[in-house]
Amino acid sequence: MVARVLVIDDDAALRFTLQAVLEDAGLAVDARDGGAAGLAEFEARGADVVITDLAMAPVDGMHVLEAMRAQDPSVPVLMLTAHGSERAAVAAMKAGAFDYMPKPFDPEELVLSVLRAVETRTLRLQNARLRTESALGRAIVAESAAMQRVLDLVARVAPKDVTVLFLGDSGTGKEVMAAALHAHSKRADKPFVRFNAAAIPSELAEAELFGHVKGAFTGALTARRGYFQAADGGTLFIDEIGELPPAIQAKLLRALQSGEVQPVGGRAEHVDVRLVAATNRDLAADVKAGRFREDLFYRLDVVTIRLPALRDRPEDVAPLVKTFVRTYADRYGMGNVEVEGALVSAFERHPWPGNVRELENTVARLLAIAPDDKLTLALWDLREAPEQDSPHGAARVVTSEAAGVGHPLRRRVEAFERSIISEQFEAAGRNQSETARRLGVSRPALIEKLHKYGLI
Repeated sequence: MVARVLVIDDDAALRFTLQAVLEDAGLAVDARDGGAAGLAEFEARGADVVITDLAMAPVDGMHVLEAMRAQDPSVPVLMLTAHGSERAAVAAMKAGAFDYMPKPFDPEELVLSVLRAVETRTLRLQNARLRTESALGRAIVAESAAMQRVLDLVARVAPKDVTVLFLGDSGTGKEVMAAALHAHSKRADKPFVRFNAAAIPSELAEAELFGHVKGAFTGALTARRGYFQAADGGTLFIDEIGELPPAIQAKLLRALQSGEVQPVGGRAEHVDVRLVAATNRDLAADVKAGRFREDLFYRLDVVTIRLPALRDRPEDVAPLVKTFVRTYADRYGMGNVEVEGALVSAFERHPWPGNVRELENTVARLLAIAPDDKLTLALWDLREAPEQDSPHGAARVVTSEAAGVGHPLRRRVEAFERSIISEQFEAAGRNQSETARRLGVSRPALIEKLHKYGLI
């Protein structure tokens, strides 16, 4: 992947020269006129290296440096300084600039400095990725610059005991990143507790989060610890936090402000919990609409990390497919699976509204119905085509089953079914009712499957 350099200067001739020099060196370059335009471009698309003039108005180079390091601490920023501004350049270095270059600059020296900056950033991102994988015990696919920035930010924020809010569409990996954050933190040897606000009826949310004493309400036959108490000393991850009812938002705010939680019917208790939250909603818009408390929003919005949708990082599709094929082929007892290039190309063009989760389930389904150890574009077309569109649709699927002599379809389908049930069972905290709701089956049917696959 070609490194991308963002050049920011209010001198058009200098921008042109810098772009020509860097492009001749094989780098991709975007140039913007002034600090405000440069910051807008960086916020929209990021960059691997930034070159900015120090003396600009109204947004100068120091402001650009501070704003960019706040957004992405891993990005190297090179400062261009005029003669006589060496003191300002030293101040910029102390503030985190990677290097500074006096005007007029030597083209070869400039290119060498930029290449060193690219190498430094690459090593930073690789180290962050390796630390995350080691902590989670699983591979993290992040070939795209967007996901590498996320990993780097997670690694940097994790040791600092601050509240973190993950934003992004469903299926982008917010829970995985929250687990990575905990694994990198000083609380890594303490509990990591997951609570899905969308999975609990509003009337039960208070008791689930904060616990209750015996007799607090009808059916409370025994006392029960809440998710906050279970996470004491560790990290509480609240997924879909935008779904919390207003009354619970107020109690959550109190817990964040005071470190105390009050079980239903009981007395306040002190807990030491780091809160990490996630949502696919626009909380700022919910605040304006009165659906989410403004004071709670600002308590959560200490550090915000946005996960990009899969459609915005197509570079990750091929390595994700490779990872999922290896994982599910092992589960299904298959050999080495060949993936047709045309299928991968089609995957890269697909919008994936369900993001990484949808891609993973698609790969698992295709492996389950594949007649041999090969995934092809034709197989995906067959699987995605509605049966009612063709009177031969059902017959074609049966033909695929009959062809799978070496790998019986039933065994593959059962392995796929077990993996999905197991995944949802664990994601729901082994709550049978919630798992049944997620899977769209009755609780008795779920229990039968759980026993069948040895999950309880």
